[in-house]
Amino acid sequence: MLRTPTAGNIDPKTVQGFGEEWAAFDQTALDEADWRQLFDGYFSLFPWDALPAGASGFDLGCGSGRWARGVAPRVDILHCIDPSEKALQVARRVLGNVSNVRFHHAGVDEIPLPDASQDFGYSLGVLHHIPDTQKAMRACVAKLKPGAPFLVYLYYGFDDRPAWFRFIWKLSDYVRRAISPMPFPLRKTITTAIAAAIYWPLARMAMLGARIGLKVDGLPLSFYRDQSFYTMRTDALDRFGTRLEQRFTRPQIEAMMTACGLEDIRFRDGTPYWVACGTKVRDGN
Repeated sequence: MLRTPTAGNIDPKTVQGFGEEWAAFDQTALDEADWRQLFDGYFSLFPWDALPAGASGFDLGCGSGRWARGVAPRVDILHCIDPSEKALQVARRVLGNVSNVRFHHAGVDEIPLPDASQDFGYSLGVLHHIPDTQKAMRACVAKLKPGAPFLVYLYYGFDDRPAWFRFIWKLSDYVRRAISPMPFPLRKTITTAIAAAIYWPLARMAMLGARIGLKVDGLPLSFYRDQSFYTMRTDALDRFGTRLEQRFTRPQIEAMMTACGLEDIRFRDGTPYWVACGTKVRDGN
């Protein structure tokens, strides 16, 4: 029987849901060019050249290992950490031929690495699904050496979006609250229908608009204009099938990162919002 950690800073139902999601969408069907575009977007701020030789780091909330497969070839050791054993089973299969990956079944409160031992860390699309996001980030930063980078992606709080956009999101959140407690087969069916009926048409309209020179970045779901339907299905399940979701503005994220001991904080300009990277405060600062 698969075990999910139940104590500490964790929501067991959310963890169970992500295990089911990654078992259904393990990302192996994603076209290589589409995966590369996503990876390059999320890691555009990451200071690869600043990593030391023999770098060791961690992927907190590794899920299916979709980001780990792009990071592992660039480093010496990568620790893939996830509270879902089902997700780790997928990651082990996806990364089965990658010898420098270590797998850890653990929540953010029990990261099995010594403090101040890691040369880098990242957590993409994870910490906003944890009850106390700032506490979780602080636990990640504690594992870094002084000066080591930490890359994070958190759902944005619709910074500078107009009232109509926030109203649409509010309606969609009621839909999420209705869908997320459903049994997984039903969640998957409904969110696939949402991807087909809403994500795909709006994304393709944004793509056509961009091709004729219109500014489309402010339109709902325009981020997906260059993405595959497989990605839309995955993200629709992620968006509407997850019980716990939190959102943060750019100033809130920057304040959180600073409070957790990060400095030199930079944000990606453009979608996905918000990707940010900071370095652990050096001794003596």
